[in-house]
Amino acid sequence: MGRTISEKILSEKSGTDARAGDIVIAPVDWVFVQDTTGPLTVRQFRESKHASLAKPQRTIIFLDHAVPSPNRQLSNDHQLLRQFAQENSCRIFEGGHGICHQLVAEKLASPGEIIVGADSHTVTAGGLSAFATGMGSSDVAVVFALGKTWFRVPETFKINLNGKFQKAVDAKDLVLYLIGRLGADGATYKALEFSGNAVASLTIPQRLTIANMAVEAGAKVGLFPSDDITKQYLQSQSRGANYVPLYPDSDAIYELVIDINLAELEPMVAMPHAVDNVAPASSLAGTRIDQVFIGTCTNGRLNDLAIAAKILKSKKCHPNVRLIIAPASRKILLDAMKSGYIETFLQAGAVILPPGCAACVGIHQGILGDNEVCLSTANRNFKGRMGNPEALIYLASPATAAASAVTGEITDPRGLLR
Repeated sequence: MGRTISEKILSEKSGTDARAGDIVIAPVDWVFVQDTTGPLTVRQFRESKHASLAKPQRTIIFLDHAVPSPNRQLSNDHQLLRQFAQENSCRIFEGGHGICHQLVAEKLASPGEIIVGADSHTVTAGGLSAFATGMGSSDVAVVFALGKTWFRVPETFKINLNGKFQKAVDAKDLVLYLIGRLGADGATYKALEFSGNAVASLTIPQRLTIANMAVEAGAKVGLFPSDDITKQYLQSQSRGANYVPLYPDSDAIYELVIDINLAELEPMVAMPHAVDNVAPASSLAGTRIDQVFIGTCTNGRLNDLAIAAKILKSKKCHPNVRLIIAPASRKILLDAMKSGYIETFLQAGAVILPPGCAACVGIHQGILGDNEVCLSTANRNFKGRMGNPEALIYLASPATAAASAVTGEITDPRGLLR
């Protein structure tokens, strides 16, 4: 009987014949925290009385959610994390380097690895065929101490992708459509495994976007095969030696198979206050917006900025709309500057924020006022997510966000790209 990608990774790492439903103990290749979850992890680790980290050079701290720090408490938390990194010789990425999930993809993750983070969107690295998943801060403290943890091997949903995206439709529209179809808890503790003829045409940035939002349907992981696209990406990041091919077996067992024709998709929007509350962007025409936010670990990559710049070129934001743009990493910011995208955004009237999470979690840099509406390229639109429970958040692709910034209302971007 064949194995899914999850079963293959957990079998290899645990040294067992791991099948869906089994409990295995496996070593962790990378473990990380960020500045909102890290302080609790550090305190829990210290309380455990372990003398040292199990794998200091594979224990990573990221300062990304609140940088530069907006208040005294968060600044003190940053001090705590810096001190811990120094005392334990673990790696730390200071504020301004970028969002943890993007940096994991750029610098760390490789196919077949197990990655654990104290952040639910750790699943992003599944776009590189890593078994990457989020855990609570206390559970991550155990991994800090032991270098391993237990997993229940998830059942797998096979998401069979065929066809080709039409113009102005992209990975974000696909994953919003899928979450709408599954429901916010429709894949709880399942693995979403993406396959089909269309996978070979999806870039790593597109795969990262899709894997990033697997957790919004409740999934434990979202996994793509490791193929030539993966190999080329790792080579471009000077990690070509880490490439290994990784595919499911042809006779792997799936709990559910979902077929999606990319050519039939259209720009999608998630409406307040749930990610699975989706509708076509065309059906929401006339919905006014006050703010557009392009960035985050979901859609702050160079390809996202490129499509936004294409739409905004020689245009101005609507006078009633604030446009905020935050590249997901320093490398992306530099590449966007070289490509002229940042100049296009500034000329359109945008505010450019430093690489990081920015407005996504409602700590600073874009908190909404009462009754204001934001169209965001982030992954969550829960009530109060961006810092104000009296505001409304819609989620969409960078193309839809950029088009809407120009018109002042939710807009199907296909019209602006014709």
